[in-house]
Amino acid sequence: MDSLLLDVLAFSSAEAAALRFATSTVAGGISVVAAGGTAPPSAIPSPACLSRYENQKRRDWNTFTQYLGNHRPPLALCRCNGAHVLEFLRYLDQFGKTKVHAEPCPYFGHPNPPSPCPCPLRQAWGSLDALVGRLRAAFEENGGDPEANPFGAKAVRLYLREVRDSQAKARGVSYQKKRKRPPPR
Repeated sequence: MDSLLLDVLAFSSAEAAALRFATSTVAGGISVVAAGGTAPPSAIPSPACLSRYENQKRRDWNTFTQYLGNHRPPLALCRCNGAHVLEFLRYLDQFGKTKVHAEPCPYFGHPNPPSPCPCPLRQAWGSLDALVGRLRAAFEENGGDPEANPFGAKAVRLYLREVRDSQAKARGVSYQKKRKRPPPR
């Protein structure tokens, strides 16, 4: 529908892209098109005006929805669950840049190995954790029910904990929770 509106109003490509972004992100179905056929500049949030976090969250959300669309069979967002999120996170591993040593590797447990090894590159735990947090927020901002948020599923939390622990073992670094100090007397 918005592409038909854009064709009728004959916006420039930059205006059309900004309007398409604005109409897809404005909550509550508020129309951002003024009576004269153009939108007031304050009504269209340009990607440059958004924070780095908001831009990253939007890119992550677009990547996830594209992944669902390319899924075989294609998967609607309302049918997405924790298992699909885990599948997406495992898919992202192929683009990782963090060397994670396997147990048979002679450098397993060494934080700074002296030479290269054939162990795989994976997504770092911190990157996955931040990604899940952004996607969890984006899900709710895009009309998802907070109670049915697949990014908050127990399986996802357990997977992240497992990744954190296995990467810590592989590097010989522990992620211990910091204990709170007792208040001074």
